[in-house]
Amino acid sequence: MENTGVEHLYVTKYNKKLRCGYTTGSCAAAASKAAAWMLLSGTQAEQVSLMTPKGILLHLKILDIDRKQNVVSCAVRKDGGDDPDATNGILVYSKVSFRERKEPSLGGQEEEREQQEILSGEEADTQIFIDGGVGVGRVTRKGLQVPVGEAAINPVPRKMIREAVEEVCREFEYRGELDVLISIPRGREIAGKTFNPRLGIQGGLSVLGTSGIVVPMSEAALIASIRVEMEMKKAEGREYLLITPGNYGEAFTREHMTVDLSSSVKCSNYVGETLDMAVELGIKGVLFVAHVGKFIKVAGGIMNTHSREADSRAELMAAFALRAGADADTARQILETITTDEALEIMERAGVRQKAMELAAGKVREYLQHRVGGGMLTEAILFSGAYGYLGETRGAGELLKHFEKITAQEERRNI
Repeated sequence: MENTGVEHLYVTKYNKKLRCGYTTGSCAAAASKAAAWMLLSGTQAEQVSLMTPKGILLHLKILDIDRKQNVVSCAVRKDGGDDPDATNGILVYSKVSFRERKEPSLGGQEEEREQQEILSGEEADTQIFIDGGVGVGRVTRKGLQVPVGEAAINPVPRKMIREAVEEVCREFEYRGELDVLISIPRGREIAGKTFNPRLGIQGGLSVLGTSGIVVPMSEAALIASIRVEMEMKKAEGREYLLITPGNYGEAFTREHMTVDLSSSVKCSNYVGETLDMAVELGIKGVLFVAHVGKFIKVAGGIMNTHSREADSRAELMAAFALRAGADADTARQILETITTDEALEIMERAGVRQKAMELAAGKVREYLQHRVGGGMLTEAILFSGAYGYLGETRGAGELLKHFEKITAQEERRNI
């Protein structure tokens, strides 16, 4: 292993021991610290120590060092531990250089100095200017933690980078100005596998991390990404949200509805948490377009639809079939099924599919409303791969018309 500090740090998920890693923010900060140290000391640094916001000390190996008189570049390799992360193994570079002095316009130097003091949170002898280079995305839409036009280096990583470089400057009593340029050569390629394009981050990856440490299979991180996307939609003025649990819902919407999917949000399995955040953000209503395999669970009051949390699909399908008029033998057959499509086929043969799905949709709405406490509209459209459209809650049609109207208005503006 190239780096140390997290090799003995594990979490246990579902009786499995998983190794932690460290974030792209930690990589950027460590590379910046090493580059600054080599620039000011004139000597090579093969390893650097970095204290993360979580209080874990990392000892990270420095790679691909390029030293010149006025600029030093080096990299740290991202280690996501046992987290399934598209950025695992990438090199995060930092290039630190003495800032070229330019003749400022009247007042410009004072304005620039004041801005740097605001960013660092305190007056500093050294002025550090942080930006993103190749493979680091640029923010193009409002609602994120970084202003439009800025490099997608989130506030905590930016603070880590600044503090790491300031620490080196204090050690060498340097009081000048430094440029820090973060780059991720494979960032543009990998960004397509992330949420970045949906969030309006173009041209590369975000430099992320709030603790500096990657916790494998972190539900908190997934939920936080959903919240970021919802906050962005709210900042764009969207008071109603179209939500799909995943790719199936998005594909069904694209094929069967005339709505702009760029305004949709994916909630994964976190139906309850998504509703909680929507209420907190002041969203007026949400329309779920969901595969019945996920939302039949919601019809039973299950708000995290991951199979590890709960299943009960066959039991719920059997219950709705019985309520729709099926006999006990039909219910027993449904209880033996593995997929909801199998259960729907049995319902179809028994002549109860349509009624059962109407009943299920009613319970979906009831439990969604219970979760939000009547704080906003909650509607849903249910479908399956084999049967297509299955049913909807009673206000879904009207809410869908709202999204279709908004889409038509946006299309007219773009003509």
